[in-house]
Amino acid sequence: MKNGLGYDHNFVLNKDEEGTMTWAATVVEPISGRKMEVFTEEPGMQFYGGNFLDGSDSGKSGKPYGFRESFALETQHFPDSPNQANFPSIILNPGEVYRTATIYKFSIEQ
Repeated sequence: MKNGLGYDHNFVLNKDEEGTMTWAATVVEPISGRKMEVFTEEPGMQFYGGNFLDGSDSGKSGKPYGFRESFALETQHFPDSPNQANFPSIILNPGEVYRTATIYKFSIEQ
């Protein structure tokens, strides 16, 4: 936490079977009720808490992205997978195709 100034961590998802679409996360903004659900075929999800944002990048309507004012949920395989035999494989041989899906579902919670 100290070196990364906050969260930038991969979480292992509970999967019954590798490659199946599974619920990964739900986020609710309590005032507006905006809700985001994440479903993925990936085995992991990186949670990044905006630790390196400093206001130099801008978003909607030119609003700068400040330190820890946003977050990202990035579905993925595990970091260091090529070097860890017990992690799900990420090796893709010549001629092979890799496809995966992630669904970000948005709604309002009343």
